[in-house]
Amino acid sequence: MTLRLFQVDAFAERVFEGNPAAVVPLEQWLDDATLQAIAEENQLSETAFFAPVADGYRLRWFTPVSEVDLCGHATLACAHVLFHHLGFDQDVVRFQTRSGELSVRRTDTGLAMDFPALASEPVAVPGDLIDGFSGRKPEAVFRGQDYLALLPGPGDVLGLEPDFTALARLDRRGVIATAPGEDCDFVSRCFYPKLGVAEDPVTGSAHCQLAPFWAARLGRTELSARQVSTRTGRLRCRVVGERVELLGSAVTYLEGELSRGAAEYGGSGP
Repeated sequence: MTLRLFQVDAFAERVFEGNPAAVVPLEQWLDDATLQAIAEENQLSETAFFAPVADGYRLRWFTPVSEVDLCGHATLACAHVLFHHLGFDQDVVRFQTRSGELSVRRTDTGLAMDFPALASEPVAVPGDLIDGFSGRKPEAVFRGQDYLALLPGPGDVLGLEPDFTALARLDRRGVIATAPGEDCDFVSRCFYPKLGVAEDPVTGSAHCQLAPFWAARLGRTELSARQVSTRTGRLRCRVVGERVELLGSAVTYLEGELSRGAAEYGGSGP
């Protein structure tokens, strides 16, 4: 069995920007140990696997150390591979995932992903978060899928020098640092050391929490965002009830094949 592998820069206009994800299309599932071993070998923040089902594709995401419930940039990468490399000729592709059905549709300006909106609630600032921000106390902290730490401005977000050991002790998936933007509505950086990803370059799933948060603060539902990691990336967000639409683009960096040994490692999957 030959497995194809694509590496795609998501939320990017050109290669070497945005967030790289590996995409491995499957005809049938491999066992979980093999999926995790491939993700560990790739050493990207996410490796995505999808296989056909009756109503679209089943999609799973793996960091180098674990499977996760939701990933935006790797979903965008999978849709890009289907539309641009695998001959998928419909305008909307549907993925069945741990977070329910997710869809991606083609538009004239990019790919629009329909994701769940994630709520945040205000909480006291955890000590490990202050330690993780090297003693810097945020203006406020909110808890949802991730901790969301509000800082005064873009320079404060850019200037963070995280202690990843301290951040890994927190009881959420990760930590989002965010502030009002200057050339956009808001900026962010995202840290997931617990998942083996110290800093994620551009995080679609984090914007499922960021977009409702900033929509409520700014009083509007359409927002522009920039994740200010070293690679950086831009997103457009629209909050529609309990859903978030994330609009972005992607480019292919490489295409290849996994070795026969990788394809045959382990047993059969679900």
